[in-house]
Amino acid sequence: MWYAIQTRTRRERSIANLLSGKGYEIFLPTYVPEPREGHRSKEVSSPLFPGYLFCRFDVQKRLPILVTPGVVGVVGQGRVPTSIPLSEISAIQSLISSGVSPEPWPYLECGQRVQIADHALQGLEGILVGHKGNHRIVVSVTLLRRSVALEIDRACVIPIQPVRQVFVGSVAEGVLHGVTA
Repeated sequence: MWYAIQTRTRRERSIANLLSGKGYEIFLPTYVPEPREGHRSKEVSSPLFPGYLFCRFDVQKRLPILVTPGVVGVVGQGRVPTSIPLSEISAIQSLISSGVSPEPWPYLECGQRVQIADHALQGLEGILVGHKGNHRIVVSVTLLRRSVALEIDRACVIPIQPVRQVFVGSVAEGVLHGVTA
């Protein structure tokens, strides 16, 4: 089974090397960030999930992992580690090996409040929902109890409320709905 290992900041690579040296199968997906404006472009890869790496191991024999310097813990519910579905690990591995340029993205859940960040409607707020594979923002007039919808690119929205950190998710589409302006 695959598990997410939470690491100390910027220690993902060294911990991956240590765990690999102990005989564990490690998966540390990385990406090459776009160079910042005014900085020289250096092809330095960064973890796709900062602060996490993935490891395949028997959960009953996790002590050697937990005592590895820089490991914070195994991600789970309370003190119980939660395995990551193989389909999600496979999806990330396929994405990495495909040659496309992935990048970290804020995790957006249906029902979460979001804001348009890059569009003519910048600043408009809404709630993320799914609707026939399209992305929509629904603006409501509460007093009238009426709403209007507008299709929009999901890349234009950012989360407003912090969501608890989720270390991995399958690639899914979301849509905006139930917006209060």
